[in-house]
Amino acid sequence: MTIAIVGAGLGGLALARVLHVNGIDAVLYEREPSRDARGQGGMLDIHSGQRALREAGLIDQFHAIARGEGQDMRLLEPDGTLLLQEDTPDDAPLERPEVDRADLRGLLLDSLPEDAVRWGHAFTSAGDGLLHFADGSTATYGLLVGADGAQSRVRALLTDARPAHIGQNAVELGIPDIDRTHPDLAAMVGRGNYWVLGDGMSLAAQRNGDGRVRIGLSFYNTAEDFFSASGIPFGDPAAARARLIDLLSGWDARFTALIAACDDTVVPRPITALPVGLTWPSTPGVTLLGDAAHLMPPVGEGANMALLDGAALGLALAAHPDDFPTAVAAYEREMFERTSAAARMSARIQDMLMSPDAARKMLAFFRPD
Repeated sequence: MTIAIVGAGLGGLALARVLHVNGIDAVLYEREPSRDARGQGGMLDIHSGQRALREAGLIDQFHAIARGEGQDMRLLEPDGTLLLQEDTPDDAPLERPEVDRADLRGLLLDSLPEDAVRWGHAFTSAGDGLLHFADGSTATYGLLVGADGAQSRVRALLTDARPAHIGQNAVELGIPDIDRTHPDLAAMVGRGNYWVLGDGMSLAAQRNGDGRVRIGLSFYNTAEDFFSASGIPFGDPAAARARLIDLLSGWDARFTALIAACDDTVVPRPITALPVGLTWPSTPGVTLLGDAAHLMPPVGEGANMALLDGAALGLALAAHPDDFPTAVAAYEREMFERTSAAARMSARIQDMLMSPDAARKMLAFFRPD
């Protein structure tokens, strides 16, 4: 009975790896034509997800690619007031290290047999034990696992729930090779995360392993059509940067200098989430993991939950290799409880970010005493 995993992201790969460690075969179907077809995003804060990497037998390899210095944090207000600076000693434990998403995905991919992933297979539908793909091909399955992200097509087999806009719109930008091109800004950002909060906005600058600083500029309490009404000309990167700087009127010049130094990567990202505590009746032959099951606000839990989902489902299937329904029901009970708690916490942090005194609330969150 074939285990078919739709989506070769972190959760799907973690599932395939834990199954492989336990002597169980699975096939991953990924719509991208190859592992390098597109960029994989920036750095990830991996904390609870390390448990999954231990179950996958990859924790030592993970520690080799993780960046302990990525645990550094600076929190500021728009006028330049520094509220918090945490610098991680070089010998500090890797409790919440940063890792490049592409490196972590590569680690998981390299731990699987070469033929484990079927690239260029865009899933369209399933039924009667048969998967259908956009190119007209089909494949059989005994268990279908939807690991296909926020816009999951597999999700519709289990629930009518869809991601909804949460009042946040973000713009992704970046400064390449910042140490060489802008050493002054590199020193300001530091080694890890640099976060400015206030005026219903946030600027998050994050040092990536390849020397690029990834910048997210978020606008809170904004409507889903914010970008169409904002006057940001995304088709003209230079003009888009100028408009973003206008929107930061009154902010310290150091912060607008970060935007001015960015390259032509200027990408709008409306932020959506699934309902907190989403569940569905356990259904033989199909289940979900990762963002397909519990898309949350982007506050550091999504990748960790996806990794844990993959490991938990893999272990449940290893414990019941001849009884997929029992394995899936056990996995879903644990997953619903764990991810509902994570989603509630993520929603609380999101509420802090949406508040008028976001910076002070986040300072109290990081320094409760």
